[in-house]
Amino acid sequence: MMTALTLPLKFDLKHVHLSDEQFYQICINNPDLVLERDAQGALILMSPVGGDSGNRESMLGGELYVWNKQTQLGKVFSSSTMFKLPGGGERSPDVAWIELSRWQALTPEQRRKFPPIAPDFVIELRSATDALKPLHEKMQEYTNSGVRLGWLIDPQKQQVEIYRQGQDKEIKPLPTVLSGEAVLPGFRLSIEQFISEE
Repeated sequence: MMTALTLPLKFDLKHVHLSDEQFYQICINNPDLVLERDAQGALILMSPVGGDSGNRESMLGGELYVWNKQTQLGKVFSSSTMFKLPGGGERSPDVAWIELSRWQALTPEQRRKFPPIAPDFVIELRSATDALKPLHEKMQEYTNSGVRLGWLIDPQKQQVEIYRQGQDKEIKPLPTVLSGEAVLPGFRLSIEQFISEE
């Protein structure tokens, strides 16, 4: 997860408003900036992660990729992928997965730009400088937008928060083995390795 700075755009939105296309062009024209927008339209500037967090994100995505390569059930996405969520925000989870038929239902143009779809599954990894409140808000935004299963991995608190549609979040202490449940059938992830690296 990248450290975030939120810029609430407190303008008269009758006169100043970023359209989806304008936001897309800002992102494309500034490849050194990693931006998100929350459901209220606030711009969020993301900083690069350090080596430990980047390695952990890569390992998480790699585990999901290996499972998906064997099952061919969907598509795996990196933290560079921006999703236009149904609730209005544009977000880039650290790791995301979309069931294949849902992905194939998008047009080529929708796939090329910021896909207008909520992933079925997301992982967010808290880095050493991440505040929890924005992460909790982001996970709730994912759930509200249709994400069926989400994991917020928090090495600092030695826990994982599990978010599911229509349920209260579940907290598991580390080390643990997580199940992809019905969303990712047969996927299991052991995250005890993160303890020794923190």
